Amino acid sequence: MSTPNPETKPATSFQIPVARNIAEFGLIIAWWLCVLWLVSQFETVGLWASLLVIIGCWVKTVFFGTENLKQLYDSARSDLSHHRFLLLMAINMIQMILSFAFDFHLLYTIDRHSFLGVASEASFGVALFDFFYLSTLNFSFFGYSEILPQTIVAKIVNLTEIVLAFITVIFLLSDFVSLKESLRKS
Repeated sequence: MSTPNPETKPATSFQIPVARNIAEFGLIIAWWLCVLWLVSQFETVGLWASLLVIIGCWVKTVFFGTENLKQLYDSARSDLSHHRFLLLMAINMIQMILSFAFDFHLLYTIDRHSFLGVASEASFGVALFDFFYLSTLNFSFFGYSEILPQTIVAKIVNLTEIVLAFITVIFLLSDFVSLKESLRKS
């Protein structure tokens, strides 16, 4: 019979927050639909709509960044397996990609000239797919896309996604193992 080591800290249990992630997907979709509806209520849309998209984008970026850091720390402290951690981060990345795709779509709805490479007569579904494609390429650091932001606002949102992707992939995912090891030692 083995005796417990008094110096070993008990591992806390960390589960992937399924209900929370479903709620977050719902909020991302709800935000997009609300802004889409709001923009559709005006004959001409001014700078206020673009600023609303930028502010929403930045609020979501701060949320995603802090949530990823919290989940990284909680996962490392609870001794979560590496493959479960990667699943958790994949869910977060899908949320971020979807969120930015919706932001790009909103900017396109506000100003059809916001992006080069998306036909101005593109249907709702085609345009939405194009922006999901762009967002996925941005997040994966593919570095090439035939869809290019043309306005300052579109470039700001695009740059925000690239910076968030860099922080998420380079700092958070690569630091999981080292953080886990350092927490075991302390």
